[in-house]
Amino acid sequence: MRRWIMLLSCIVCATVTQAQVAGYKAVADVAAFKQQFAKASQATQSIQSDFVQEKNLSMLSDKIVSKGKFWFKKDNKVRMEYMQPSYYLLVMNGKDIKTKDGQKESHVSAKGNKMFEQINKITVDCVQGNVLGNADFTTKILENAQSYLLELTPVNKTLSQYFKSIHLLVDKKDYSVSTIQMYEAGGDDTSINFVHKQLNVNIPDAIFAVK
Repeated sequence: MRRWIMLLSCIVCATVTQAQVAGYKAVADVAAFKQQFAKASQATQSIQSDFVQEKNLSMLSDKIVSKGKFWFKKDNKVRMEYMQPSYYLLVMNGKDIKTKDGQKESHVSAKGNKMFEQINKITVDCVQGNVLGNADFTTKILENAQSYLLELTPVNKTLSQYFKSIHLLVDKKDYSVSTIQMYEAGGDDTSINFVHKQLNVNIPDAIFAVK
């Protein structure tokens, strides 16, 4: 259950260190950024990408590195397929969710479950760039020469039990989310980096089948 919640929130703590925000400064014109971010989000119909996930566990010195494929399509369709070091599949299609771990497959509906609905919304909002309008978080917006950094702090009591903060790195070239960093309340953290991104490519609906 815990792994499923963390994966859903991916689509990424202890107090943020200076090294993690070194080189960033506050965005001078927040309104202009929000306008461009929303415009880019509205123009993005689909995303296809590889991803590399790094998880730091407070009890282990080594990182756990996973690699896989990612797909997103409006509206509310997400597929994350972990290939290495072991296979794991997560598919969200609206309110319907499917996971597959080895030979074990399960189906869940987020409809009527407030926690699942919140996590579902965060996942899609993070990927699609709508997260600035999510009332469950307060947001701080920073920038450097290459990217914007959105620091999201949960104000929702349920979410704050799982996360200290969620950071999004947004590429200045196309305003797409390049990295999601999730800092858990227990001290662990997870970073998901999207590489070889392709925007607005044709993705068959069958990719998101949950039945």
